[in-house]
Amino acid sequence: MGTILGCFFSLLCFAIALAIYGYYSLAVMTIAKKKGFPNAWLAFVPIANFWLMVQIAKKPTYWVILCFFCIPLILIWMDLAEIMGRPRNWGILAIVVVGAGMIAWGTWKPDLSIIRGVHPTPPTPPPAR
Repeated sequence: MGTILGCFFSLLCFAIALAIYGYYSLAVMTIAKKKGFPNAWLAFVPIANFWLMVQIAKKPTYWVILCFFCIPLILIWMDLAEIMGRPRNWGILAIVVVGAGMIAWGTWKPDLSIIRGVHPTPPTPPPAR
């Protein structure tokens, strides 16, 4: 019974890991397509996806080796978020599975009027009777 249960949980963990990898790969492929990279399918190849992310983020090629560590990978996701027009902080959310999808498929349009000093005019009150 213990062996069967162990096999079941091993297969379950493998299936979850494969689904997460597929999700990240699909997100990287979407970003590559939106940025006009011809070989977007490289997102599904294990080490080539790091190379693709480094190319999109416009980092030096040796960053591919650094991608095996967590911090540079987060920095690359932050650059990808910025390139896609999302807030740079969303790259940190790529640690959580949903962050990669927010960067690839999210629709966030910044309201820059506050930064520029342009304030919208307040609505006029109705006339008194």
